[in-house]
Amino acid sequence: MKRPIYTIALLVAFATCQTSKERPVIQGTVAGVESGTVYLQRFENKMYFVVDSAAVKQGEFSFHTELALPEIYGLTLDTSKSTFQLFLDENPVTVQLDSAASYRHTKVEGSALQDHFDEYRSQRDVKIDEFIKADPASLVSAYVLYRFYSYRLSPEEIRANIELLDPSLRQTPYVKVLEELSNTLEVVAVGKPAPDFELADADGKVVSFSDHLGKGYVLLDFWASWCGPCRRENPNIVAAYERFHDKGFDIFAVSLDQNRDRWLAAIEQDGLHWTNVSDLLFWDSEPAKLYGVRAIPANFLVDSEGVIVAKNLRGDDLAATLGSLLGSEN
Repeated sequence: MKRPIYTIALLVAFATCQTSKERPVIQGTVAGVESGTVYLQRFENKMYFVVDSAAVKQGEFSFHTELALPEIYGLTLDTSKSTFQLFLDENPVTVQLDSAASYRHTKVEGSALQDHFDEYRSQRDVKIDEFIKADPASLVSAYVLYRFYSYRLSPEEIRANIELLDPSLRQTPYVKVLEELSNTLEVVAVGKPAPDFELADADGKVVSFSDHLGKGYVLLDFWASWCGPCRRENPNIVAAYERFHDKGFDIFAVSLDQNRDRWLAAIEQDGLHWTNVSDLLFWDSEPAKLYGVRAIPANFLVDSEGVIVAKNLRGDDLAATLGSLLGSEN
């Protein structure tokens, strides 16, 4: 009598597994696209890495991929262009992927995390501590703190907001980055010695940052050819260089580029005639990690003793600061 019951139990378990396996994690449609490929990407350190792909057939696609959940993923039709950021929880989702306007009008159903993120994006002047308190166990709360506030908060503020998060989020990569960042920001605070590093310049020669110190003020500038705000700020930096270089001002620029040709082209186009270095590792840039740079443009003004005297000087602030330190033109 036991054997038939055991057999039935196995069949039920097998059927359950089959149903779970066959049920798509993501299913969707692509507006205006009958065929092609949708790429599923994993989000890590502001970058996306392909984990699977699905063919678009008559405008439809689906993924049955086993994924770590809850987590952040991306969907795109072209890995060299923009990605639609997708928050997934334990429930399957339906996506209406709108390829126009960088997926701006894409709709997602089934993910409470995505709903939470959309709610955040619909608000203005969000106070991060209040946002976290409203749902401290949500992955979205940790992500928003990591992505949109880490670069504008002090180490103390970062730690205070981490304490508001549910302990279940402490092992997420977002909180781990924030914990490390809070320590790094103390090391590169105004009044602290600028950490040294070496990297290959535009000619492929390895140069040290410290070798450019000791003669005056040096602006350690973090930028990238793909960064619109950086490119718009470059004329201000060029103007400051032309005005104050003879008075003892120099620039040491670190690019977060991935493509060497685009980096070199931007140097030429923007007239950045100073030392330019890059490891071409995007957000994995070692100097960016060393200085806790989570958003660009970013910069550090370092004096002849190698001490950081100011941070994130842009536009008129850079010229005004240099004028007070080096003297205005006669």
